[in-house]
Amino acid sequence: MDNTIQYYNQNAELYAADTVDVDFSEVQDRFITFLQKNSVQHNQASETIHILDFGCGSGRDTAYFLSKGFNVDAIDGSEELCKIAEKNTGISVKCMLFSDLDETDKYDGIWACSSILHLPKDDLSDVLRKMITALKANGIIYTSFKHSEFEGYRNGRYFTDFTSESFHEFIKDFEDIKVAEEWLSGDVRPGRGDERWLNLILQKLH
Repeated sequence: MDNTIQYYNQNAELYAADTVDVDFSEVQDRFITFLQKNSVQHNQASETIHILDFGCGSGRDTAYFLSKGFNVDAIDGSEELCKIAEKNTGISVKCMLFSDLDETDKYDGIWACSSILHLPKDDLSDVLRKMITALKANGIIYTSFKHSEFEGYRNGRYFTDFTSESFHEFIKDFEDIKVAEEWLSGDVRPGRGDERWLNLILQKLH
């Protein structure tokens, strides 16, 4: 993970420039729809719905959720990306590792877009349990992984990839979440449309 963080610190400006203006509203709105279904059941207004942007990168998604009136916390492991995200969002962004998450029943939703895919499976399992603990009852997680069976270093960063089948196998012992929705998509960045992504919306059951 240290090598991956080092990569993002060294390439923060380039990475941010490559991602900050990408239109990701279709997926963001899909996530919001699930949050709002829960909010109706609990009589919550948008400004009381609490989202954690878990690996916020350039801050693109945090800025979008803030623009929709949600209460957003943002974190990233790269100090340089945190600085960029603060400029792009106008809020304080906490520099921390995924494994340092230590909250209970705090968030209605956790947005982990192209972020926790940098964890080896053993670490990912531990972090996913922390994410579930940090969610309120019926809380929602959005996350995404490159669609393949690869696990290891690629282009200077560690990746854990999944197919639908391998992800379901991975979470079979997690009795407190379910896959509420899943779909495959191309990469939204210009020139990357042939790359396939597994998108997942998970829901806490208790």
